[in-house]
Amino acid sequence: MKSSRRKFLKIAGVSALGLGAKPVLDVLAASGEHEETSKPEIMKGKDALIAKRWAMVVDTRKIESEEDLKPMIEACHKIHNVPEFENKNHEIKWIWLEEFKHEFPTQEHEFVDERVKHLPFLTLCNHCQNPACVRVCPTKATFKREDGIVLMDFHRCIGCRFCMAACPYGSRSFNFRDPRPFIKETNPEFPTRTKGVVEKCNFCAERLAVGRMPACVEASNGVLTFGDLDDPESEVRKLLKANYAIRRKPALGAGPSVFYII
Repeated sequence: MKSSRRKFLKIAGVSALGLGAKPVLDVLAASGEHEETSKPEIMKGKDALIAKRWAMVVDTRKIESEEDLKPMIEACHKIHNVPEFENKNHEIKWIWLEEFKHEFPTQEHEFVDERVKHLPFLTLCNHCQNPACVRVCPTKATFKREDGIVLMDFHRCIGCRFCMAACPYGSRSFNFRDPRPFIKETNPEFPTRTKGVVEKCNFCAERLAVGRMPACVEASNGVLTFGDLDDPESEVRKLLKANYAIRRKPALGAGPSVFYII
């Protein structure tokens, strides 16, 4: 990791000379040393839920208003010690709501169905098949597991925010302040973060490790379905086979693992 930090400082110095962020991100993305950095993993128990590629399906047909989605957001933020800041500029979001025009800007037009147009869309990290955030992280603080989940190692994060710049979905938040004083009720089973690190949805990897579904899924009353995208018999595959679903900004080639049935 020391080598990675030295490499980051060297490249950051090049950026400061005026070469700009784009070349720096390209260098980091192509770094062989970066790819070889060891990846931390969440320990899995004997009851762990296992998949080749985890994915989530959001059935928007079961959503009437924001009230239907609030329990999912509250469940996620409570167990993951997400702080509540009064200043929106400091807001930390693991799951939040967006309008269709912001969620799917490339598919928005004047003839969009009125219900869909005004529907609140649940938004979270897409756990992409080809995550740009992973390619640009200089310390491997963000990494992709074999089962497709993109995770954060808070101890490795140096706060450079390259991952935030690379993510085309705005799915990451930065702790501009110490979040701990702003957590209403701390969950001792999940780590709190410090000032200066990035965080995001982790598909509840810590819950999967002990055989439990993501908190948002348990609180969704059937709106969310979670399962193995590579298993033809999984519930997510059955839903996608029987219904039309869309993903966010598919033309970018990131390969989001979150699908929305319209």
